[in-house]
Amino acid sequence: MKNRIQVKICGMKYSENIQAIAALQPDYLGFIFYEKSARYFDAVVPEIAGTVKKTGVFVNASIAVITAKVKQYDLQAVQLHGEESPDFCLALKALPGIEIIKTFSMDSSFDFNVLEAYDMACDYYLFDTKGKLPGGNGFAFDWNILQQYPSSKPFFLSGGIGVADWENISLLLETGLPVYAIDFNSKLETAPGLKNETLCEEAILTINNITT
Repeated sequence: MKNRIQVKICGMKYSENIQAIAALQPDYLGFIFYEKSARYFDAVVPEIAGTVKKTGVFVNASIAVITAKVKQYDLQAVQLHGEESPDFCLALKALPGIEIIKTFSMDSSFDFNVLEAYDMACDYYLFDTKGKLPGGNGFAFDWNILQQYPSSKPFFLSGGIGVADWENISLLLETGLPVYAIDFNSKLETAPGLKNETLCEEAILTINNITT
């Protein structure tokens, strides 16, 4: 049996929608604490199942700001989407019970050697598409780049993933790369931050079926 790939639905914004998507039992729900994002979250997280890990997404925020958000929203994971250093990640890793996910923006020129310094400083990597924005650019990078991946550290795969990518995801998993989770955002939306319940349910069921 293959290891079940986790599912992260990112960019949540609206209370009723958060509850509806959480009820579908994704493994992670992402809340973006970056004010320039169309999916910037500054509301109250409604009551959701404890099995769903609340993930805060930050871009070059201070340790003090991140720590405050972790406490305010009872986050279980922190996703760093800026130029955070290995020492910065390591300092956050000292927070009890918090998973640290470090994002890297991918294109054909990405140097995988930069990962070595982060190997002990975070729990997971996240590979997203390099674009004009820190994230949420809405299109995929060339996954063939990942054949150069030199590490055994599990990673999240992100970047414009939607229903058209099921076959490609299945093929990628056959390569033996340590894919830990698939991160969905814009392709499952009807508007920025507003997720389509039917598409989210399909995404969760499909990934579960591929990997169980």
